[in-house]
Amino acid sequence: MSPSIAERWEQVQERIARAARRAGRDPATIQVVAVTKTVPPERIVEAYACGLRIFGENRVEEAEEKIPQVQALLGSEAAIQWHMVGHLQRRKARRALRLFEAIHSVDSVPLAEKLSRLAAEEGRPVKILLECNVSGEASKYGFLLDRWEEDAAQREAFFQAVACILEQPGLQVLGLMTMAPIAPDPEAVRPVFRRLRALRDALASRFPQAPWAHLSMGMTDDFEVAIEEGATMVRLGRAIFGERPS
Repeated sequence: MSPSIAERWEQVQERIARAARRAGRDPATIQVVAVTKTVPPERIVEAYACGLRIFGENRVEEAEEKIPQVQALLGSEAAIQWHMVGHLQRRKARRALRLFEAIHSVDSVPLAEKLSRLAAEEGRPVKILLECNVSGEASKYGFLLDRWEEDAAQREAFFQAVACILEQPGLQVLGLMTMAPIAPDPEAVRPVFRRLRALRDALASRFPQAPWAHLSMGMTDDFEVAIEEGATMVRLGRAIFGERPS
């Protein structure tokens, strides 16, 4: 018999606490985004009952169908947050803005500009993270920053993009997000997380007007290493809900 969501969540909390202690960090500073791709509303409600409050969706279409169902089951007083953690196309930005409290995957100046315009129309600020491809994988989205430390041109191009994004009204830039390569050994991706943290530190020095409080990095297979390297948000799906149906 497979573990329940409550059992899985207890195990996740223990693993987060151990990883945080190894890094000399307070586990309370680490937020879990429970990724609910393909997860039915009833199981999301079960996770909410266990104490989870932040849920992440990868696709606007699935979120549009699912979020109202979850809210109907929980009631209007439920203190639930929804984050967009998948790639966001500009043509779907308005729909995303109406669904999500935060968007982890802003990967271009044009997308940021569109979100800024929509924020003005909707009359509310948008919380965003900048998605950075620090591994150099061609299959990954994000600002290409695989050589930002040694490649001055790549670094300065990104800093110029960041300067433009920070000027956009209605956007609250919270920090950075990355997706690490899939690897059998989590230690293999430690340099990716370390590189993102160093980039965040460089941005905090260059652009102190933004908080740069968050590093959204680490998933089910590598979140403990990500925490040791400074993650403040970890995006967990299988660790909480079990294997997705094939």
